[in-house]
This record gives sequence, structure tokens and C-alpha cells, in this order.
Amino acid sequence: MSRNYKCHRSWRGIIFKPLVPNPSRRLIPRLLPLSYFKIQPDNGSDRGDSRLRILHQAHFAGTMETALFSPASLFGDGDGDNALSRSLHEQQEQEEVFVERTHTFPPQMHLKIREFSFHSLNANLLWPGTFAFADWLLLHHQSLLHPRLRILELGSGTGALAIFLRSSFHVDITTSDYDDPQIELNIAHNCTSNGLHPLPHIRHTWGEPFPTSAPYWELIIASDILLYVKQYPNLIKTLCFLLEAYQPLDQTSGITKRSITVSGEEIELELPIFIMSWRRRIGKEDEQLFFGGCKKAGLTVRHVGSRVYCITIARPSNR
Repeated sequence: MSRNYKCHRSWRGIIFKPLVPNPSRRLIPRLLPLSYFKIQPDNGSDRGDSRLRILHQAHFAGTMETALFSPASLFGDGDGDNALSRSLHEQQEQEEVFVERTHTFPPQMHLKIREFSFHSLNANLLWPGTFAFADWLLLHHQSLLHPRLRILELGSGTGALAIFLRSSFHVDITTSDYDDPQIELNIAHNCTSNGLHPLPHIRHTWGEPFPTSAPYWELIIASDILLYVKQYPNLIKTLCFLLEAYQPLDQTSGITKRSITVSGEEIELELPIFIMSWRRRIGKEDEQLFFGGCKKAGLTVRHVGSRVYCITIARPSNR
């Protein structure tokens, strides 16, 4: 093993990480060719199942900073493992994939939330910003969370925020996240674990055509979704579609405007609106890329709370 790298075990395989990060480069996962490794069986595990020990055989490429390698992908069924060993391995892997925790939402709601141990798009964890956003929504629930209002959450992740809103205010809410069946199944699991029927869910990758041509959600919400700067144009494209192509599902609902009070000032918002909470700090340049991109796309951005923003279609009265 090169002395500049450290080996970590993970349910996804073996991860090699640099001991001294290179600030001039982003960490980009790359696969190593098999010629870099020597595979040896190791039967010394105290669990009694077969393990693999990977020995580094060559030097890392100069620009390679993180490598993901799964030894299990090398072998087909029946290569040295009997059915019992495979069953134990699968059970252990399943335990490592998910972690269930109890989280407290305001004022004192305890939710059991199953989280991924790892997800490539960070849909695995419940971020602290979710609780701050829950506090803000609770403060403004009489103005925003009308029973007939239809809500869509982007980047739902574990579904915890939607479960909180559904349980607290019986709102009509739909979850949405990257087109990954594991995310949808995990949100459904978390719903049933907390006494709810699975919420409607939309698998959608930002920037791609939306599954419905007539979005009917008056309120769109999201928490901590500005992680990937390269996805900002795709997120803005999706937001523009949801806000500009909005069509009321029920023409008799009569809900066209909502008013919220910010720092003692009442602000009237014309539906549909997108309200986003962002607690995970990013650079001001990256932040401006998103908000500046929104304005260029014809959207208006308002600051309506501590790290809470409201985005609407730019109208003549807003300019």
C-alpha cells in the first residue's frame, strides 16, 4: 500500500483515501483495474465467514484520489461459498446498508427514520437543517399549510420532513427525489414505521422531463439541496417548469395567494411558490451561482427567514 493512502472498509467494498488531501482537486471516485490488486482468501475472521484481503500491487495514478473496489463483483455464484455463508453475508450486508434512528421534531414529535449507511447522492441521512426548516414551517403553518394546499417536496431523502408535515397538519404532500427505487422504497418504509400510508412519490432527476405535464402543487419545499453545484442549472430548469406550468387540480379551491409575516412585515405571495431552507454552508460564489441563475431564468428570490428563501415567478409587480 502506498504510504500516501489509507484503506477503509465499507459495505460497498474497499475505499482508498489520501492521507493528505489535495485542495486543488475534487475527490472523484474511480475504479482501479484488477491488475492493481492481489486477491487472497482470509479465513481468520471471528465471524466465521470468508473474507477477502486486498493487497496493493502497484502505485496509484498521479491524479487518483479515491478508489472504490468491490471484491464481490469478481466472483459468480458458487465460487467457494456455500449457501449458508452467502446467507450470512447478505444478512450482514443488509444490516450495514440501513441504520434506524429516532429523531425529535418540534414541538415533541418522535419519528423512527431508517437511513442509508451510504448513498451516492447523499439521499441517505437526515441533515440538521431539516429540523430548523421544520421549526420555520411550524411558525408559519397557519399561513402556509392550508388543508387544501397541495405540497411537493424536492430532494425528500428519507422522507422525514414530509412525514412530519403529514402527521402534524394532515397536509396533502408528495415526496420526490432522484430516480432511484431504493429511495422510494425507503420513504415508504419510514411512512409505515410512523403509522402512515406511503405518501405519493415521484421519481425525478432534475433537468429531465417531469412525469406530469401539468404540475398542480401550490407549495414546493426543499431543505439542503444545494450540495452539487453542477446540478444548479438542472434544478433551476425543474423549478421553472413546476412554477410556470402550474395548473390547479381543483379550479374551485380558490387558493391563489398566501401571506407570511417576516420580521414584523407581512409579505403577500402569489402561488405557486418554492420555499427552500439552506443550512449547510457553501461558498458565496456558489450561492450566487444558484440565486443569480434563478434571476436569469425569470424567477424572483426573497429572503423570508434565517437561511430560508422563497422563489416565485417574476411578475411585473415584483421587478
